[in-house]
Amino acid sequence: MFEDAQRILVELEVVNRERAQRVADPSLAASVVALKAYQQQRFARSYADLLASPRYAAAARFFLDELYGPKDFSQRDEQFARVVPGLVRLFPREIVETVEVLAKLHALSETLDTVMARHLVGSAVDRHSYLRAWQATGQPQAREQQIDFTLAVGRDLDRLTRKPLIRASLHLMRGPARAAGLPALQQFLETGFDTFKAMGGAAEFLATVGARERQLVRALFDARDAADEDSGALGQLP
Repeated sequence: MFEDAQRILVELEVVNRERAQRVADPSLAASVVALKAYQQQRFARSYADLLASPRYAAAARFFLDELYGPKDFSQRDEQFARVVPGLVRLFPREIVETVEVLAKLHALSETLDTVMARHLVGSAVDRHSYLRAWQATGQPQAREQQIDFTLAVGRDLDRLTRKPLIRASLHLMRGPARAAGLPALQQFLETGFDTFKAMGGAAEFLATVGARERQLVRALFDARDAADEDSGALGQLP
């Protein structure tokens, strides 16, 4: 359990360092917010069909709100850092593992967003500036890992829905989680669990997300001229 806590804290420290850079540089902070807003718009455009689907809309909205976009996660992160040792004792092992993957995704995404935003400072974010900043940032392996972590969070939530005792445990933990200073984490887990439970199986949803994200990543790295920027998978960009 101690090792679990240490791994989560390491990832949260990465997030804290990224935030500190932005606090010290308001122009960078503004570019990060604009970048995140643009990426949320891109996700909504890429998955308009899933967002309109009776079966998948809630899960797509959960990804859009919780894993993409400019939402401020500082409260949840502060809760993590404050009580991680207690978290690994309070929550079931399967949930701790999901939280660890979420922390890894969060740290990697924040790191990539900071690097990319540095290439956007002073520029409006549109498909052309986004593409240039993406290619200047590079790191294709990190982008693949980012997709892997995103899908892993979804697979974990889907797997947990097949364990009724986990949902009962989550319900019973509302009071202790609130007392321990973990209401935001508790809400994230409950919302994710209920959303994926209602979907009735996430395999097709996650396969769609994985295929479209990888297609877009390849197109972003491969684009070479203006014609490329406005065609194919890059047509998903606002």
